[in-house]
Amino acid sequence: MRVLKRLPAAIAALILSTTSVNAQQPDWSAVDAETLQHFQAMVRMDTSDPPGREIELTEYLVSVLQQEGIEVDVYSLDPVRPNVVARLRGNGSKRPILMMAHQDTVNVDPDKWVFPPFSAERDGGYIYGRGTVDDKDNVVASLMTLLLLKRSGAQLDRDVIFLAESGEEGATQIGIQFMTEQHFDAIDAEHCIAEGGSVVRQGGQVHYAAVQTVEKLPRAVTLTSTGVAGHGSVPLESNALVHMSKAISAAADWQPPVRLSDTTTSFFSRMASVSSPEAAERYRAMLNPGSAQGQAALAYLKANEPRNAAVLFSTISPTIVNGGYRTNVIPSEVTATLDVRLLPDEDPEQFIAALREVIGDEAIEANWASRNVRPGASTPLDTEAFRTIEQVMQEHYNATVIPTMSTGATDMAYLRAKGINCYGIGPAIDAEDGPLGFGAHSDQERIIEAELYRFVRVHYEIVERLAAAQ
Repeated sequence: MRVLKRLPAAIAALILSTTSVNAQQPDWSAVDAETLQHFQAMVRMDTSDPPGREIELTEYLVSVLQQEGIEVDVYSLDPVRPNVVARLRGNGSKRPILMMAHQDTVNVDPDKWVFPPFSAERDGGYIYGRGTVDDKDNVVASLMTLLLLKRSGAQLDRDVIFLAESGEEGATQIGIQFMTEQHFDAIDAEHCIAEGGSVVRQGGQVHYAAVQTVEKLPRAVTLTSTGVAGHGSVPLESNALVHMSKAISAAADWQPPVRLSDTTTSFFSRMASVSSPEAAERYRAMLNPGSAQGQAALAYLKANEPRNAAVLFSTISPTIVNGGYRTNVIPSEVTATLDVRLLPDEDPEQFIAALREVIGDEAIEANWASRNVRPGASTPLDTEAFRTIEQVMQEHYNATVIPTMSTGATDMAYLRAKGINCYGIGPAIDAEDGPLGFGAHSDQERIIEAELYRFVRVHYEIVERLAAAQ
């Protein structure tokens, strides 16, 4: 692999001069400078998926880690899409802690960017670029945590492992699936810290800190409608498009059963504690979803806070319809695709059987479509790791820590299925950024520079407190 230039000696020496075997606090201004150097280097590497090519970032990480004398291995199913595993050894009195982040990003349309997507441009207190909040913020935080622990010489009760994986954005078979199925011993741990959470700011002020402890399971359903083809001048009751439109409407209008979990119960309880009286009343009502107040609150959330409503039941979103080829021809077949997100404990076969009953049309077939199916599992809240995360975040953000269910998907699902307690964390982001087009996967993805530095410190302190010898 290529050997890249070492970190400037002045920065490394300054950090080392203020750390010790007693885990004295680093010089955080020097850490910030080093973080910026690594972060900009990472963002400037095009690791878009598709097409998928993380090798340059892998080589960078390996070079930095090896220069620090940190044990590092590379595991590859695809030679240009490797996975990096680095490890600091503890005394083994406790099981390891795993830090996981993905090297790849979603692809870009460069013409839509004001700042080039791989420029890591600094402007107005932000750093712009693809991957700045998904997920190179976690890559750099994990890297800096490992470097600082190594330099401090602190004694560890746990091994600290860093997995920089490939393929999270669409090719898990070369990343997390490859690692869990063929090299699980290299990443096996008691706890895992990864992406999926954030500290939510509103109007520039921290509102609450979200920690992802469970996620919904992505599935897809194909609806197929068949009828008699005919001339468009003669309406037919068997019109496949008409049957499909009714089926889509029925699926979209269906309200599957509402079910609470430990995470969603804690979420709505804690959200009530940080919200206005009117919002708090609705959140508390959701703790009794079968009541009249709960049903009214659910209707409000579906109309005004759809993300919060979506954690309460398995959801369906129609996304694709294909049918017809001429204005004057009634098609004999129409297909539609439904994006389905199941609750982790949902039985898929019972769900699709219920959907077929809801559609109630013999002209419509509903079947599971091919999709990357992730395992379902949740992470408990009563653990040393969650308590430590909560403590550190309260200290740094002075905010209520709220466990959340992700409506999207992360690679923690594969680790939870293996019995690892996984918690998704992230830097502070402005709630306004997503709707304005500055969030993850957007055309102006950006991170607040000061919050990147604070996140690195929070990340380090969480891992250090969990791993350091008592």
